[in-house]
Amino acid sequence: MTRESYISDCVEALSAQEPIQVIKPSLEERICGVVNQKDSRIGKDSPFTFGQRYLTDKEAIWDHNAWDHVEWGDEQIKEAELKIMKHYENPVDDCQKFLFNKTPEKFWDIFYRNNKENFFKDRKWLQIEFPLLYHTTNELYQSPISILEIGCGAGNTLFPVLRQNKNPNLRIIGVDYSKNAINLVRSSEEFNTKFADAFVWDLANENFELPETVEPNSIDIIVMIFVFSALHPDQWKFAINNLKKLIKPGGKILFRDYGKYDLAQIRFKKNRLLEDNFYIRGDGTRVYFFSEEELRNIFVKDAGFVEEKIATDRRLLVNRKKKLKMYRIWLQAVFAAPGLLQTNLEKNEKNENKNKKTSNQKVKETKEESILSKFSYNSDDDEDSDDDDGCTPPISCGCGCDHPSHSYQL
Repeated sequence: MTRESYISDCVEALSAQEPIQVIKPSLEERICGVVNQKDSRIGKDSPFTFGQRYLTDKEAIWDHNAWDHVEWGDEQIKEAELKIMKHYENPVDDCQKFLFNKTPEKFWDIFYRNNKENFFKDRKWLQIEFPLLYHTTNELYQSPISILEIGCGAGNTLFPVLRQNKNPNLRIIGVDYSKNAINLVRSSEEFNTKFADAFVWDLANENFELPETVEPNSIDIIVMIFVFSALHPDQWKFAINNLKKLIKPGGKILFRDYGKYDLAQIRFKKNRLLEDNFYIRGDGTRVYFFSEEELRNIFVKDAGFVEEKIATDRRLLVNRKKKLKMYRIWLQAVFAAPGLLQTNLEKNEKNENKNKKTSNQKVKETKEESILSKFSYNSDDDEDSDDDDGCTPPISCGCGCDHPSHSYQL
């Protein structure tokens, strides 16, 4: 057989074969932990775990792109404070302060006009850190649920929730004080008016006006991710009052934002400081850096919300090529509105867990009966195992940073 005929026969044989299908696990499978990859946090980490890659050997720092839970020593804190003190030498002048604080929404309008939906990434880490969003939108939860995302931007939270929604009674609303952001959401092919809506609305409006179609105390879950940091400290009291007017008794606030001493704060140069821990970026948008104690004072002590959890997510990013260390700090929290000891949300959650447990037990019993009908074995030696050797594609680190520069294999 000649070489040419051999190759021809091989090509013909391969062409006759069925094409290989690569089946990727669904988002639902990854959320529920059905498919479990060794290096994936999904189905492995609990909320507020913030990863499990610990730097125990300083010599190994360049082995990975990022490390979790890297605590600062006194020397590092002093160094950060010295850098921040230099910001006070050249603050923003009063004239520019007035300009930046008068109409902050205009700078966000410019931002979304220039970047459209291409700047921020979809927040895949939500399924790990705030599973309540997915718990109330799966097929086992069929009760009415209302979710309000404040500062929805181009829909990087709204659309991931919509994609996997199986609750016919979901109502999710995105609001932002940038009209260009809302236009991006409404013009998206994924915008489904059956479940979603989007409106221009200012969280800190002083007239206590609510978003269109939203009744007082009608929202079950409020999502605020990198939103509160865009407000001037003088606006916090108005924002809090609006939140209290929106949320149902027992409703939840899901919160994530910048922490004090974060890299983004440390690296600011002159003419960027507006107030203590409050800065103006190069594009004219504002950002505040919080401490845990500040959040506790704002939401719990002064506003009366119930603290379910406040935690700091510390991440060390490294540039292995340039040998650079970058320390990121974010704050994450869940607050509850005071009210009934057991809200409808909590009742349904308990019922779902009960039903899920019962369903799993029935499946197990059916499986055992099937096995018993086919085989004879010593039950004392049997161990029922549902291990799955499937894998998921690597996901972005899910650190929650609002800039798409932080991504590594988990």
